[in-house]
Amino acid sequence: MTNDHSHEIAVIGGGSWATALVKLFCNHEKKVGWWHRSEDAVSHLKNFQHNSRYLQSVQFDVNQLNISTDLESILNPAKIVVIATPAAFLVSIFEKIKPELLKDKIVFSAVKGIIPEYNSIPAKYIHKTFGTPYDQIGIICGPCHAEEVALERLSYLTIGCSNADIAEKMAAKLACRYIKTTTSDDLFGTEISAVLKNVYALVAGICHGLGYGDNFQAVLISNAIQEIERFIDVVSPVHRDTKSSAYLGDLLVTAYSNFSRNRTFGFMIGKGYSVKSAQLEMNMIAEGYFATKCLVEINKKFNVEMPILTAAYNILYDRISPIIEIKLLSEKLA
Repeated sequence: MTNDHSHEIAVIGGGSWATALVKLFCNHEKKVGWWHRSEDAVSHLKNFQHNSRYLQSVQFDVNQLNISTDLESILNPAKIVVIATPAAFLVSIFEKIKPELLKDKIVFSAVKGIIPEYNSIPAKYIHKTFGTPYDQIGIICGPCHAEEVALERLSYLTIGCSNADIAEKMAAKLACRYIKTTTSDDLFGTEISAVLKNVYALVAGICHGLGYGDNFQAVLISNAIQEIERFIDVVSPVHRDTKSSAYLGDLLVTAYSNFSRNRTFGFMIGKGYSVKSAQLEMNMIAEGYFATKCLVEINKKFNVEMPILTAAYNILYDRISPIIEIKLLSEKLA
């Protein structure tokens, strides 16, 4: 490892999506800052050039990396901070960070969840906690699974930011032979859609576990994109096309892919696992579980008709039988 601690980009998180993003940034950056929670993970990366738990096939040149468990040392030199941690851990990770440490920095969220302590999307949390202007906050969203980035399969990313120059700069830093990028100015819509699609993928998994077939799944997901559109049009009423990749594409890949942890989690629930036993067996965060409760709370203010979200809540939190709840849901779909 070199003693050079200068890096323009810092990635916060040690999971599969953080690992995939670091891989992409290394295509363009001389040095990438990378924060991990675990000292063992840092040591393993330095000694063996790959993440010990996630995307182990991805090999890194450690001379391109500044890796540390010291969050301040990773944040301090960076001009761009990319947060790629589970939403449930975001507050605890940043609770000791003073707002001035992020002053004048551009912050991108690659967090595909909602922050349970505040029922807040990451962009709002970043803005309120650190004072970062919204035009310096962005989102990196799919349709894209980290596992396919590791395999270098052709994938697409959408970079959302109200500042077009910032969005284009980030898009250039992620684009490569197997990654195509597009930009969007719909920060809130893309971020909320990225949260909602995890819930619908979870429900798709439940239905698959119960034995529902492709015909039903097609109707379920058709209704899901309508639910997404109804909700984000009320929460953030701007012109958008929810049939584009950042919305519909991200929903489809999360609902249908075998790489989708939310679909996998839902499948286990449909097969009869309790929430706790499914969480223990997966040993990974299914963002849709936490998002379901938060979104139901948020929707009390907006009162949007969301039968699929309601069904997810009834199964996950009210412990209504998936068989009964999905049967009731099927009568509401068209």
